[in-house]
Amino acid sequence: MIYLQLFISFFQIGLFTFGGGYAMISLIQNEVVVNKGWIDSSSFTDIIAISQMTPGPIGINSATYIGYSVSGNILGSIVATFAVCLPSFIIILLIAFLYKQFKNNKWTEAALRGIKPVIIGLIASAAILLVTPENFPDYKSWLIFGAAFIASWWGKQNPIRVIIAAGIAGLLLY
Repeated sequence: MIYLQLFISFFQIGLFTFGGGYAMISLIQNEVVVNKGWIDSSSFTDIIAISQMTPGPIGINSATYIGYSVSGNILGSIVATFAVCLPSFIIILLIAFLYKQFKNNKWTEAALRGIKPVIIGLIASAAILLVTPENFPDYKSWLIFGAAFIASWWGKQNPIRVIIAAGIAGLLLY
């Protein structure tokens, strides 16, 4: 039964997400923490952190990790990962099939322009959801964040170096 619930939940998340993995985070959080209660918000924050560090899209990594956490075995990971990817696969097949017919359609262009602000809102919502009162970062985390932001935005540092430096700073400060 849990496998069917995982499939339905992650299929819906995959079906209604535009904008990639970061836009998916708020939908995943709402489904697995708020609606289903499968994990708590602190565990969800840990899952997002781990999903960002591992190779691959964050939404798929999160689905894989949550599927395993909820079911307790690898089959749950497979079901959740497959379910979150399946809608995108189907939609891309349909788009490829219908592309020539609708590529210059004004309604299609207008719909895609309207989706862009929603994507930004979903990504912003995901960022805000991660900073809940129980997960609110302490001053050390804000210092690491500020230094990483300055190094990557104004200093134009290589992101890999910034991540490594932030990890070393975390080890030293904590």
